[in-house]
Amino acid sequence: MSSRLNVVALTALAPIIWGSTYIVSTEALPGWPPLLVGLLRALPAGLILLAVTRKLPSRDWLGRIALLGALNFTIFWGALFVAAYRLPGGVAATLGALQPLFVTVLASLLLGAPFRLAAVLAALAGVGGVGLLILGPGAALDPVGVAAALVGALSMATGMVLTLRWTPPVDRLTFVAWQLTAGGVLLIPLALIAGGEVPAVDLKAVAGLVWLGLIGGALTYVIYFRGMTTLGAPAASGLGFLSPLSAVTLGWVLLGQALSPRQMAGAGVVLLSVWAVQKVNARPTPKAQAQTQAVSSAAARSVRV
Repeated sequence: MSSRLNVVALTALAPIIWGSTYIVSTEALPGWPPLLVGLLRALPAGLILLAVTRKLPSRDWLGRIALLGALNFTIFWGALFVAAYRLPGGVAATLGALQPLFVTVLASLLLGAPFRLAAVLAALAGVGGVGLLILGPGAALDPVGVAAALVGALSMATGMVLTLRWTPPVDRLTFVAWQLTAGGVLLIPLALIAGGEVPAVDLKAVAGLVWLGLIGGALTYVIYFRGMTTLGAPAASGLGFLSPLSAVTLGWVLLGQALSPRQMAGAGVVLLSVWAVQKVNARPTPKAQAQTQAVSSAAARSVRV
């Protein structure tokens, strides 16, 4: 159990660091076109990792890598860009918190993972907690923005599950390098179409891009995808609720933003939801229990013989 807790703690670092994206973007990269930031976040990090690993995908893997890069980065960040401009931040984040529910369903359909109702209820509680944490009372709902937020959550959920289903004969670092590079390349035309003026590049902007690309991009995705391999997609995705909690906490600590009693209650619900998702998904399935009992019985018989 302790080893699993260590994996959970390490994997949780990824969404906690992702929570810094908003404050880094607004404080270090104000006025930068969002899709350009996404491009500069993905492509340089992917190319650096490729230079480190020195491995390119074989021809039969190119299609899968392109699809994973599109799902995990291009479509995901593109949809977030649309949602961010057409919805209040709280609405976009709350809809994005539906991702663990999508992962649970897709993991059951594509990976044969057990569909646990308790995990679904815990994830729904997490969505409610995120809503209490960041959703304002006068939040407006724009149909296009809502659709974009849901597409983004579904895209990332699908990419996560397919990342587990498709396992290339390389280490996880190389696999992430391929996806980041593919996602960055596919973001180039979107960033060109969206356009926008780039403010003057200063040291703060460079530091922000390095943080978002190398730490918030390359490092966190390696950690997160490795955690998914051990914990499973539903358990790992449940840790994603820590991202909005991290964003609000950083705003409170670094920017002096006030926390209302409603937000503090939401933070408590989010933490309980994360705990419940991990608790439920840590339970062995009946099939796994039967296999363990069979192995134990066989071992006992061999000792008696």
